[in-house]
Amino acid sequence: MDLVHALPFVAMLLGIALLPMLMPRAWEHPGGPIALTVLCSLPAIIDAAAAGKLDGIVDGLGDYAAFIALIAALYVTAGGIHISGHPRGTPLVNGALLAIGAGAASLIGTTGASMLFIRPLLEANRERRIKTHIVIFFILIVSNCGGLLTPLGDPPLYLGYLNGVPFTFPLSLWPAWVVAVGILLTAFVLWDWRAHGRETPRAIVADEADVMHIRVAGKANILVAVGIIVTSAGGVPHPWRELMFAVLIGLSLALTPKRVREANGFHYGPIKEVAILFLGIFITMVPAIEALKGIAPSLPVNTPLGLFLMSGGLSSVLDNAPTYLIFASLASQRAGFGLNLGALAAHAPELLAAISVGSVFMGANTYIGNGPNLLVKAVAESAGGARVAMPNFLSYAALAIGILTPVYVIVALMMFV
Repeated sequence: MDLVHALPFVAMLLGIALLPMLMPRAWEHPGGPIALTVLCSLPAIIDAAAAGKLDGIVDGLGDYAAFIALIAALYVTAGGIHISGHPRGTPLVNGALLAIGAGAASLIGTTGASMLFIRPLLEANRERRIKTHIVIFFILIVSNCGGLLTPLGDPPLYLGYLNGVPFTFPLSLWPAWVVAVGILLTAFVLWDWRAHGRETPRAIVADEADVMHIRVAGKANILVAVGIIVTSAGGVPHPWRELMFAVLIGLSLALTPKRVREANGFHYGPIKEVAILFLGIFITMVPAIEALKGIAPSLPVNTPLGLFLMSGGLSSVLDNAPTYLIFASLASQRAGFGLNLGALAAHAPELLAAISVGSVFMGANTYIGNGPNLLVKAVAESAGGARVAMPNFLSYAALAIGILTPVYVIVALMMFV
């Protein structure tokens, strides 16, 4: 398929990047994301119909349903767990929350950990005025890099597991996890220390005055979260998996007292925005992925470094899950294993490691590289008195890539060169 067929996807990305800056009021209304999704999706659907490839769109919608079902289940369940109290928003406290979130990300997924810890982090820093960097580092550490160690941690790794990669394979990537989380936590504490020192005395006094011990409400949702993990890891087939997620969502809503969700400031606005935008992304990326398949054999993907850079670079602008699957399949075929990703993991683990690390880590480069990124942004911007003004698409990308580049260089030199 010619690259011109990827234009709706490019338009979708440009719309997400530019419209919040050019038309902020229209974008804040639900009609803005809906209009962008419709205007970009229709040409992709018409093009696919003309080429007789509507089955690709249908498959894409199936993947979208599975993706949103899991995201929604984790969002609703995490929204029913309220961590109350008010720890001081100091660099060490914030760093500890990010470290705990990084560990949790590999156990309950980057989405689950993001939704569980973002609100306590925002609340801890309610009185502070200089805090945008806190949410940015949260996205880098908890919403992305922290999820590297298990298939439950990040959607790309889960897709690999469903396609034959051993469940324990991501554990072999622990050196990259340690380097990334260690560097990012160190950079965050140093950055936050400087920012904390620039806070007004009034903000510091208010923060100290509001300190309260931490309590957890909505503990029944911990069992619901275990159900989500078991459903995800148990290989339940489509559509039963999605139906089970719906049942678990219903249980979470039924078991959670209304006051708990109210205390969380829980509402469906963020998940609606993510669902609308990712519907357009999943539809329009179908022809984009087909175009990629056509040019992939000519790309430098026969070495670990090439796979790390290519899978990671495309994971920055494509959703990292299908990008991972494309490059893993391509690497397996070129290594002579057909589409057997289990054989790739067993006999050429360095190639699969490069794809895995690139897809997970570089999904942090933009808001759309990984599902939780946009979700965390939406929660931070709608958190009432604790809200954080987040950078636009391009500004975030510049900051994220600037912060993460030393991580990429060190990991590449250590593991892929």
